[in-house]
Amino acid sequence: MHTGRGDLRLSAKYRFFHDEGAGFSIAVFPGVTLPTASRGLGSHHVTALLPVWAQKDVGDWSVFGGGGYALNPGAENRNFWMGGAALTWTISKRLLVGVEADRQGADAIGGAASTSFGLGAIVQLKPPFRLLASGGPTFVDGEHSPGFHTFVALGLDF
Repeated sequence: MHTGRGDLRLSAKYRFFHDEGAGFSIAVFPGVTLPTASRGLGSHHVTALLPVWAQKDVGDWSVFGGGGYALNPGAENRNFWMGGAALTWTISKRLLVGVEADRQGADAIGGAASTSFGLGAIVQLKPPFRLLASGGPTFVDGEHSPGFHTFVALGLDF
């Protein structure tokens, strides 16, 4: 098992279509990842993700998903496609919980694609801050036992 600090991911979501009446929106969510990881846990290169996401809200429930192309420079690395979907439920003004699934292509020459599942939550802190967390199994094609992933982030809403 490997533990330690991961790379720093910076991204900005821009919703360019929103129909309040239908509860439907489409957004781009470009981001870069800076190589700040410890103990060999990161990529050692600046990477980028260029995704498009769509969301449909019905009452306290939301379903969203999409995908994009990842730029992954470096020796033995390769660019790849990724995509996913999630279902969330707003429990209160401060708490949202959900489930997610995503698929990522191989990110290295000779590497394998992977599928991840997760349970997550968003806790609204004092505005404009929110805490995002997710975790679950990751299945790498060709491997017999799954790994485990976690994600914790501080979000800023503007």
